[in-house]
Amino acid sequence: MNNRTHSFAILVVLFGSFLRAATPAAPSEAPTAEARHEARLKRFPEIPQAKLMVDNLLLPQGGLENEAVLGVMRRIPRIRFVPPIHHQAAYWDQAIAIGAAQTISPPYVVAYMTEQLDPKPGDKVLEIGTGSGYQAAVLSLLVDEVYTIEIVESLGKQSAALLKRLKMDNVHVRVGDGYKGWPEAAPFDCIIVTCSPESVPQPLVDQLREGGRMIIPLGERFQQSFYLCKKVDGKLEKEYLTQSLFVPMTGQAEEERQAQPDGRNPALVGGQFAEVRENGTPVGWHYARNVAIFVSKDGTGTKFARFTNAPPKKTENAATDGIVMPPEPFQFAQILQGFAVDGNAISKIRIEYEMCGEKIVARQGPVMTPTGVISFFDETRRQIDEIPLGRCTGTFDWKKMSRELVVKPEAREAIMLIGLPHASGQLDVRNISVQKTAGRR
Repeated sequence: MNNRTHSFAILVVLFGSFLRAATPAAPSEAPTAEARHEARLKRFPEIPQAKLMVDNLLLPQGGLENEAVLGVMRRIPRIRFVPPIHHQAAYWDQAIAIGAAQTISPPYVVAYMTEQLDPKPGDKVLEIGTGSGYQAAVLSLLVDEVYTIEIVESLGKQSAALLKRLKMDNVHVRVGDGYKGWPEAAPFDCIIVTCSPESVPQPLVDQLREGGRMIIPLGERFQQSFYLCKKVDGKLEKEYLTQSLFVPMTGQAEEERQAQPDGRNPALVGGQFAEVRENGTPVGWHYARNVAIFVSKDGTGTKFARFTNAPPKKTENAATDGIVMPPEPFQFAQILQGFAVDGNAISKIRIEYEMCGEKIVARQGPVMTPTGVISFFDETRRQIDEIPLGRCTGTFDWKKMSRELVVKPEAREAIMLIGLPHASGQLDVRNISVQKTAGRR
């Protein structure tokens, strides 16, 4: 090769290199929703306390089958979403006050609502009622995008900051009235409402895609039911699921509420167990577990609730990093109901009921003992009192119970739990009533 040919070859090589450098590289394919989903899961390994919560508290209650949802519940650090004063109860199946008259829902309720939606990795979900951010966190590891709205500014900002620290970058938080939804991000594949309006806000119907699903608790302040809705031909088809008890949807939804609770005349619904739904649970009562309704054999036709709970397999507690957890599957036998009580107008109420028991053994706790407990809350939903209804053990025939309770002036609502909390055996209860016995002078 002569010098001229050699020089030409070098020029050709250099020119080719220039063209390759100047030509932009073909864009790499964007990761799929499934790939993004898998990447998020890898950032959140299972947490021992959360795993015990799912396996020993949630699964024994039955009704949960979606392994994707349960798997995510085992990975979310619920303790991060609970105020420090309640950290010991972070992985127990109970609602916890988070301030501003709001609560973090019991883990079972979060799992149940999420499972009913049947979310997919490619879904875009709208949540109404961010609260602590726990439900949004669960959704973030199940779907592609989560849009969540909180009406309380302090909670909205706090939750947004926490979700950002946890690097849940597919969650978008807005402070505002959830009644209006998030129109510029619509349509949504799923909508989950974690507060209770009296009826479905029309903007949420409009923002749900055709064929999309919505789960929402509807009804009066203390008498609500879960409905699973599907949008068909622009309208919602509603399916009743079960009874529920949520904080109200504030803002425009509350302004439109027709039926308001009467705290001056506290009363229970269904204290005689006269009506029973198709699933066997008594009308008026929520979160029923291991309870069945029977008719007395004395010819009176009186109905009663029977609670049954198996004895524990172990007596010691399992402690995980200071958080006390159940060492074995832990069942609940209970029903509960909320009602309004105005402590400014009422100073005392009387609780009456009849009960009989068989082989009842109390497990633990000075308050959560058979036959239950009544808790009082102020206008911010801060618990101000927790009073056992009465302790019982062993085997005994029907007897009438009556107890008068002092109502503190700041009380605005109460929740009564009946059953065998932290106890085993069989308990029958009937003719439950609540009535005021004295007013404020």
